[in-house]
Amino acid sequence: MHRRLLALLLLLTFGMGGLVIGSPATAIINGTPDGERHPAVGGLVSPTQYSDGTWTYCSGTLISPTVFLTAAHCGTEGERVAVTFDSDYEDGDQVYTGTFHGDPLYPGNQSDAHDIAVVVFDEPVAGITPARLPEAGSLSDLSRNQRFTSVGYGAYEVTNEPGGHRYLYDDRRMVATGTLNAINPTWLRISMNASTGNGGTCYGDSGGPNFLGTTDVIAAITITGDAVCRATNVTYRLDTESARTFLAQYVALP
Repeated sequence: MHRRLLALLLLLTFGMGGLVIGSPATAIINGTPDGERHPAVGGLVSPTQYSDGTWTYCSGTLISPTVFLTAAHCGTEGERVAVTFDSDYEDGDQVYTGTFHGDPLYPGNQSDAHDIAVVVFDEPVAGITPARLPEAGSLSDLSRNQRFTSVGYGAYEVTNEPGGHRYLYDDRRMVATGTLNAINPTWLRISMNASTGNGGTCYGDSGGPNFLGTTDVIAAITITGDAVCRATNVTYRLDTESARTFLAQYVALP
């Protein structure tokens, strides 16, 4: 099944503060091309081209020379996958291959989805500085004005056509900024409402990073949001005990 279609069908019903979370999110809305600002952010590349001519289906971040962080719903345990770090991917560009490992507790439940995974590369990635992880519990007291930088590959626009909404992709790494909306023990909700100057994620950005402000610290990874990518980016915190327990199997933690 087309991975983006699968994402659309995975209607997670986590009720958080009145928000009913819809499909897993996968692209940057109200953003700009990232260029080389975040070279550690990559995209998972499908082995076959999609009908719209594109290739990437999820996003993620290099967190050590051999470990790429993403979301559990982006793959299956032991699956062999390919990752690009090109900011504007074209077929034939260099990819790095590795093995997908998801949190064995995924899909979890409403309080903790355990939607976190890594790709362990066959060989170290050279020439790219890995992003950093947050310290334990460091996100619990963030200011309501805290900004986040969301990065990923995926839909850059959602159109409303007679046949329904259409999600447009171009295999380009994009970036947008949003403002903290709410915190709970495992999630950060980030506003991506364009009317307030925010931007955020959509289908194809799943697993991608939400950096703390303008730093290289990944506060959380994109998991889901509203179905038409207009209001809220719902992200999985990386400073929690459960996220750190999983990640400690693969990288040294701060």
